[in-house]
Amino acid sequence: MLDEVLRQIEQRDRFVLTSHARPDGDAVGSALACGEILRQMNKQVEVVLRDGVPRIYQALPFSENVVHADRIDGQYDAAIILECDSIQRTRLTGLENHFLISIDHHLSGRPFAHVNWIDPRAVATAEMIYRLARKAGVEISAEIATCLYTAVLTDTGSFMYAGTNEHTFALARELVLAGADPARCARSIYFGHSTAKLRLLGAALSDLHREGGIAWIAVTQAEMETCKAKEEDCEGLVNYALSIHDVEVAIFLREMPDQRFRVSLRSKGEVNVAEIAEQLGGGGHQCASGCSIPGPLANAAELILSKLRPVSKS
Repeated sequence: MLDEVLRQIEQRDRFVLTSHARPDGDAVGSALACGEILRQMNKQVEVVLRDGVPRIYQALPFSENVVHADRIDGQYDAAIILECDSIQRTRLTGLENHFLISIDHHLSGRPFAHVNWIDPRAVATAEMIYRLARKAGVEISAEIATCLYTAVLTDTGSFMYAGTNEHTFALARELVLAGADPARCARSIYFGHSTAKLRLLGAALSDLHREGGIAWIAVTQAEMETCKAKEEDCEGLVNYALSIHDVEVAIFLREMPDQRFRVSLRSKGEVNVAEIAEQLGGGGHQCASGCSIPGPLANAAELILSKLRPVSKS
């Protein structure tokens, strides 16, 4: 399918490139790298993200060129959508009438586009973008390597998630040899938090819950407002609950303005949280997945726990 993706790209000139709303490191890094790769192929490219580039990724090369918008208005020959299982995941309007190319590595990936390259064996979408560049004969510059390395670093949980293997480190090695600086990439990600995020973390951890090998935390809309936190400040909070030594699965529930809850699920590997998320209309990785469910908080927490209790260690 890589050959078909490349063939479709070569036949066209103008592209819009996007990924899912509330983009994570793989979404941002892969989009920035893919955009530059296409430019090196003499294509016209615009990267559009519904929620823009989160603070911790704004130091990445090419991030200043990302368009923050909720609609696709330009004239494009095709839209390339990264790590999404539907157009709706982008939260962008205006994609419906474009020729669509989907590139995704999630187990929950679905073939919604005209051309679908879905490879769950890839450790991150960034790995697939790297392979696209190599197949197209595009040189991996230091800037492209930095974007791809950041994507791999974050999507593997700093090389901790199940599925990380010798091929992951071989890819990381190639990106470092191409010019990515591991220390600089890590500093931007792990030492770039806002004061609001730390205050939000404190609020969440002050009401930590445990049930056997499951731990969960939550933040309400009122706490978000009190801490003056942004949506991106919620990223990674679930990992603090997972860091408890005898916890196998962690849950983070984020109350939305409409009183639904966005749920982040993390596992140390024994429990496949992607299966749980898919049961509730979401998806993702075996060790990192998410979904959205109705509130109130007590009901949302009980719904998730009812799914996890039968499969988690006590």
